Amino acid sequence: MNKSIEERIAAAETKVFKAVFPNTTNHYDTLFGGAALQLMDEVAFICATRFSRQKVVTVSSDRVDFKKPIPSGTLVELIANVEKVGRTSIVVSVEIFVEEMYSQKREQAVRGTFTMVAMDDNKKPIAVV
Repeated sequence: MNKSIEERIAAAETKVFKAVFPNTTNHYDTLFGGAALQLMDEVAFICATRFSRQKVVTVSSDRVDFKKPIPSGTLVELIANVEKVGRTSIVVSVEIFVEEMYSQKREQAVRGTFTMVAMDDNKKPIAVV
């Protein structure tokens, strides 16, 4: 049974939770920007793979906005969604929400966009739809 593009996009939504530990924080006791980018790239990869069911690679990250610091001892939820589908590319938006462990406080901390391209075994772009 072939799913429509809209159904595939909905099914590809990816959510991951992580705890922020001191080994991933800087001298301000907040998550390193590079660590946040690594987590976002990984979740974008998972989302694009779930959409295409093909090998994908990151070809760009666009406009990553760090809105709030992410302190050590908090939880983060990363949510990735397919934003746009091209012939060989998939644009994935990723948001990071920070949650305090012992309260209901939750807010968006980071948002960015990643472009992934599907590749064949010869490392050549291939169609995703």
